[in-house]
Order: sequence, then structure tokens, then C-alpha cells
Amino acid sequence: MQPTIYLFFKGDCLEAMTHYAEALGGEIMGVFRNADAPDAESRMPGGDDLVMNMSMRIDGATIMASDAPEAMYSKPQGFRVQIAPRSRAEFDRIHHALGSDAQRVEMPAGETFWAERFAMFTDRFGIPWMLNFAGDRAA
Repeated sequence: MQPTIYLFFKGDCLEAMTHYAEALGGEIMGVFRNADAPDAESRMPGGDDLVMNMSMRIDGATIMASDAPEAMYSKPQGFRVQIAPRSRAEFDRIHHALGSDAQRVEMPAGETFWAERFAMFTDRFGIPWMLNFAGDRAA
């Protein structure tokens, strides 16, 4: 059994997940929109373009997501999507791709006692991230 991250967005799910796939080298596996539902009763409120469900594979892991109708959306909190880049160059590339237009930077990219590079930020889509490249400090 492997846990799966499931993210909710405020109408920009497809844009966010496509951006993540490009930044992280992932592959979009499937996208089901409101318009794909067999009838009106099976659709969520908010319009045909909303994503009901989609998935992306990254290095054997799955991240799933959907848009949430306005009345059902709540700001993500109490978690972070953690990524461990394999090199300093990969850290810098991913940090730039995901964090360059961040809504909030909780901890700017820098050296820590446990990692050569570490950063915490909330991206432009409202998703909280944590990047950690341990480098020579890996335990």
C-alpha cells in the first residue's frame, strides 16, 4: 500500500498539475472534466471546464487532484508536498519552477545543518511545498 497525495484547487487544477508535471518530470495519466460526466446530476457545481479528477505519475508515485466547487474549497494547511531533488542543480531548477512566483516564502532556499539546500514556500496555486537536498549531509 502506497499513500497518494490528493490536491484540491480553486478552478486552476489542470494548469497547476500541468505545471507540476513539467517542473518535476511527471506524466499526466488522465483528466476527467465535469463535461465528461454522463449527466447533469453527476457533475459538480461550477461549469464544464472544472476538473473532477486527474492523476500524475512522478518516479513511481502518484499525485491526484481536482477542482473544488467554491463552496467546498478550503485553503490547504497542515501539510506540505515534500520533494527531495537528487542534485543541487535539480534543486535549483525545481525551486525556480515552483517557487519563483510563490504566494508566500516560509523559509528561503539555503543551507541548514541537515541539508545542503532546503526551502519551504507556498506556490502561486496555494500548494505548500518543501524542497530538501541533503547532499553530503544525508544520514
